[in-house]
Amino acid sequence: MSATPQRHRRNRRLTFAAIAVTAGAGAMVAAALPAGAASGGGAAKSRTVDVQMLSFNDFHGTLEPPQGSSGTVSERQADGTTKAIPAGGVEYLATSLREARKGHEYSVTAAAGDMIGGSPMLSGLFHDEPTVEALNKLKLDVSSVGNHEFDEGKAELRRMSYGGCHPVDGCFEPGKEFTGAEYKYLAANVTDEKTKRPMLNPTFIWQKGDVKIGFIGVTLEGTPDVVTADGVKGLKFGDEVETINKYAAELNKQGVKSIVALIHEGGLPANGAYNYDCDAPGAGAGISGAIVDIAKNVDPKVDALVTGHTHQAYACNIPDPAGNPRMVTSAASYGRLFTDTTLTYDRQTKDIVRTAALAPKPVNKIVSRNQPKAPDMTELITRWNALAAPVASAPQGYISADIAGRGSEAPEKPLGDLIADAQLEATAPAAKGGAQLAIMNPGGIRADLAYKAAGDEGDGVVTYGESYTVQPFNNLMNVVDLTGAQLVTALQQQVSGPVNGASPKILQVSKGFTYTLDMTKTGADRIVVDSVKLNGEAIDPAKTYRVAMNEFLAGGGDGFTVLKDHKNKLVGVPDLEAFNAYLAKSTQAAPIAPPAADRITVVK
Repeated sequence: MSATPQRHRRNRRLTFAAIAVTAGAGAMVAAALPAGAASGGGAAKSRTVDVQMLSFNDFHGTLEPPQGSSGTVSERQADGTTKAIPAGGVEYLATSLREARKGHEYSVTAAAGDMIGGSPMLSGLFHDEPTVEALNKLKLDVSSVGNHEFDEGKAELRRMSYGGCHPVDGCFEPGKEFTGAEYKYLAANVTDEKTKRPMLNPTFIWQKGDVKIGFIGVTLEGTPDVVTADGVKGLKFGDEVETINKYAAELNKQGVKSIVALIHEGGLPANGAYNYDCDAPGAGAGISGAIVDIAKNVDPKVDALVTGHTHQAYACNIPDPAGNPRMVTSAASYGRLFTDTTLTYDRQTKDIVRTAALAPKPVNKIVSRNQPKAPDMTELITRWNALAAPVASAPQGYISADIAGRGSEAPEKPLGDLIADAQLEATAPAAKGGAQLAIMNPGGIRADLAYKAAGDEGDGVVTYGESYTVQPFNNLMNVVDLTGAQLVTALQQQVSGPVNGASPKILQVSKGFTYTLDMTKTGADRIVVDSVKLNGEAIDPAKTYRVAMNEFLAGGGDGFTVLKDHKNKLVGVPDLEAFNAYLAKSTQAAPIAPPAADRITVVK
């Protein structure tokens, strides 16, 4: 079978010799025979009609083709090897979606959050207005919010939804006011602490003719753990399963029986290839992570789950609580893939028919760069690039080779070391905080630094646009007092606790700070305590150390709750400023080489 299946999906009409309807679980067909198209044309409508659902997630404002490993997908070959294929870029995503819709009378496009936030400079510099404009042109119908939709707070998210110029920066284009999203943003489990009401719509009903499909959108309950405190101030994030089940019942009361949940929480397939079969040797056997428990407990009324957050690719059958088949999908990130799912709608029951025999399994498809660019997206990128050009093209420094960050799967990333070193250098002077070491959250590294020139700046040149893409959040640096015992606890929280126990988040550390991570053990025991050293000396639990970190970590973000218990905080420069200052010390004759990434010894 081809590694990139392009299956022609015929609409199907069924002879209903026997239909068993499981309460709230979708129509379960006992006998089904394909009988040509079910488009609703002709003298009489057929009993069923196929609805195409195109979906993606974690776009993160990636309008231009992402660089480095963030711009490829891993494809599993017939011989078991993998191949990296360039993918992504909104010019190609638009072409892919538009081609996919051809021949489908019923087609809906949905997303599972993080459409904006953590964006490259082309979008981030303009508070993601370019991305919302692009998503409107893509004809996105509906999206859940993700944690990154809250990067700039609830007021800014509402502006993204409903329009208006930025309250500080104003309108970016003369004579134009930002109109907001034409698609629906859903936030069913995000409520205002005062009013107790959802901050945005909890559900959306897509309708064409007599076909109705309800969408429920939620973000992960742990959003406050991965966003700055200011971003979620005044908001409460509810349990994903309880919220989805509540609104599934409400949609049923409104007569909507076909339901899709858009969930910004995800899973971890056993293999990173986008075409890996996560249903081998059995349904859902090849996937783990938070989405598995969610899927097993979401009400059978819900017919499909579109997920995100983990930036992984999968299309798995995780049966619902009644044992019925139910697909759970995710399309990696950055617009490199999209998922094509056939939802077979029964006009009599108004429900989705869920049998393996009726509809083909959802397929993740590559957004190939070997196809024409969408002209309207090229115009959009050109227009916004012209506004960004004076800032984006400014050289910041030089590198001698690719420096892997977001694209690295290793616990210690070369770019993570580089960023931590930059933060230490910016905060080490006594007047700047007197930092002795720096720690950096891995999720804050949004890209790689690529040696090959993206434009006409020349190979090895790091432009402001590229450094911004790596560090887009503009978090202020904090230098704080932590005891040696607190430092060790922070390292243990990388691999334990409710946030990081199942999916570790390994802090990137500055030069001179070393320790051993023993992955043969479990939980906090993975940190070999007597191996933790600073400049060759063992960390003293009772001693106080000056530690540099961004304000997100200092607020206990990413589950590092012990870091909130710091003392004597000094606020410094933005993290991007520290990064660019470090880059500026390099020259074309003496570029920065990729760090050796030898500060954390990993035992496997």
